[in-house]
Amino acid sequence: MTRIAGLASNRGRNLMHMADRSPGGAELGVVLTNDADAPVLESARKRGIPTEVVERDEGESRRDHEQRVVAALAEYDFDLVCLDGYMRILSETFLAETPTTLNVHPSLLPSFPGVDAHRQVLDAGVKTTGCTVHVVTDATDEAGEVVESEVDAGPVVTQEPIPVYDGDDESDLKERVLYEGEFKAYPRAVRWFAEGRVEVADDRSEVRVSGDEGGEFPARRVETADRAADLRYGENPHQGAALYGDATCEEASVVDASQLNEGAKGMGYNNYNDADAALNLVKEFDRPAAAVIKHTNPAGCATAETLAEAYDRALATDPKSAFGGIVALNRECDETTAEQVIDSFKEVVVAPGYTDAALDTLFEKDNLRVLDVGDEESFGEISETTTEKDLVGGRLVQERDLQAPTRDELEVVTQNEPTDDQYESLLFAWQTIKHVKSNAILFADGTETVGVGAGQVSRVDAVEIAKMKAGKDAEGKSAEGAVMASDAFFPFPDAIEAAAEAGIEAVIQPGGSVNDDDVIEAADEHGIAMVFTGSRCFRHD
Repeated sequence: MTRIAGLASNRGRNLMHMADRSPGGAELGVVLTNDADAPVLESARKRGIPTEVVERDEGESRRDHEQRVVAALAEYDFDLVCLDGYMRILSETFLAETPTTLNVHPSLLPSFPGVDAHRQVLDAGVKTTGCTVHVVTDATDEAGEVVESEVDAGPVVTQEPIPVYDGDDESDLKERVLYEGEFKAYPRAVRWFAEGRVEVADDRSEVRVSGDEGGEFPARRVETADRAADLRYGENPHQGAALYGDATCEEASVVDASQLNEGAKGMGYNNYNDADAALNLVKEFDRPAAAVIKHTNPAGCATAETLAEAYDRALATDPKSAFGGIVALNRECDETTAEQVIDSFKEVVVAPGYTDAALDTLFEKDNLRVLDVGDEESFGEISETTTEKDLVGGRLVQERDLQAPTRDELEVVTQNEPTDDQYESLLFAWQTIKHVKSNAILFADGTETVGVGAGQVSRVDAVEIAKMKAGKDAEGKSAEGAVMASDAFFPFPDAIEAAAEAGIEAVIQPGGSVNDDDVIEAADEHGIAMVFTGSRCFRHD
């Protein structure tokens, strides 16, 4: 376990934050101050951390005082020294007798070293400041006098950028840099030391951090985003919300989409969320494709020879649920498709362009938001390789689910092998079910959905819902002779039994259950062909 000796002259908020967080398992073994009235003493005592006070006597030299500090720390075991507002420049007298000493400075060194960093930042008019955790080096001459050019000149361990906003004063910067910068960077540096990932050169001229590299999942992430829009509200009217954009995104995106009918009401949080889900679904297909999304789930999806036919077949899956939904198209919207879209209430339509006649038709609906995501060719570009989800206190980052198995990659596990038409339908169903919330079941016939069972905690319940939707809500469709996709394996044969009752003739699923043999046996008993993909496609967001 890494133990820390903390030195502070005032409140020591960084030290107390680290005591509360214990980064990498590191613990504060002692807190020393040069001011008997420093608030950090009471804070440390409340946490059961030993304290020492070593004030500098009048006329006492820097080095004599440092020798007394070293003596006061001698009875404690510690592996790292952390300064936190310790208002003394340390010389080699201290540094040579203690382990590596770190300091956090409230600017992005080497800019604005020394005192009054926040004032320097404001005077310089920069738009980004931050903090720097660095190794402390000797900034004194042989006589013990401070050499200004050497202050805060030690090698950098890590930094954290912080924006400077118009109207900021020193107090604003001090609080923002502390809470949004120092509270991230200092524990990060301590954790790296605790994990044995930091190498400091013998002469303290260089720092190397093992694993602090880039890639899709870097050890630290530094990102900024520009506000692209103020939203009317969040998921619910009592929640404020805003949209932030990434200017580096090269693929079709609803964030950058132009709203063509400016007189219509603006996009809301849910509109953007659903439109993004719909757009990502139709990107899966090379043929003309249409999807209708409700609460980020497909109410229907289809591909066809024409866009109008694809939309008609997508809508027919569940026109009841499609009411008030989001429409996404992967081709320029023509007048025929537009006439179908406005035939029932929709919130948003998103497409890579519109004919003039299509716009005239769509604009007949005052509150239908019409989004143009630009050139159709951008649908084939995948520039965003990861997805993110914010958590309270953190963020999940994962690779985007871009799997697209081919027929040759599917494993036939039943006595019956799918027909050519069934293979086409199974692959369509798999690319579509990736966009349905788990647990998910999807029925498809040809390249159109027939019934969707989304977001269930029981997989067999998802099958029953897909059956109900196919039998009750689909127009001109039937589960009889259709195929079924499951986003994860079947734990029991009951879902196959339910599918057989609906008339399902082929199934695509990941496989991998301890009960695969029982599931396969049930499929064989009902003459159902089944293929395994070898990978699941959960979607929990």
